[in-house]
Amino acid sequence: MDRTVVAYVIYLVVSIALTVWVARTLSRNGRIFLADVLRGNEKLAEAVNHLLVVGFYLVNLGFVALYLSGDGTIEDTRGVFEALSTKLGVVLLVLGVMHLANVYVLNRIRRRGAMEREQTPPVAPQDWVRA
Repeated sequence: MDRTVVAYVIYLVVSIALTVWVARTLSRNGRIFLADVLRGNEKLAEAVNHLLVVGFYLVNLGFVALYLSGDGTIEDTRGVFEALSTKLGVVLLVLGVMHLANVYVLNRIRRRGAMEREQTPPVAPQDWVRA
């Protein structure tokens, strides 16, 4: 079998496995975080979590598929390792950036909600005003 095809198969298997593992980990551990962000609304947290996971799969698997094509044929075993390390390294970086972007956005939403809950009127109402 051609070494280039072997490298592609290994790349796809490892990349897809990593994407699935990261998505499941984020989904499982993100539920609690989302419930806090969404003020305890469990059904909404579960729905948002599912939508985030679907989007995560689409973006990452799309990137993995687009990044599959190589620069040329791989001549030897060293070339297989070099191609795999480059491709898998980039996939890992993309997965990490996606994860950090999700956490950043959710943390901003959480902070905004916490600020809204903590705000009190500057002065207590004194009297009714007739219109």
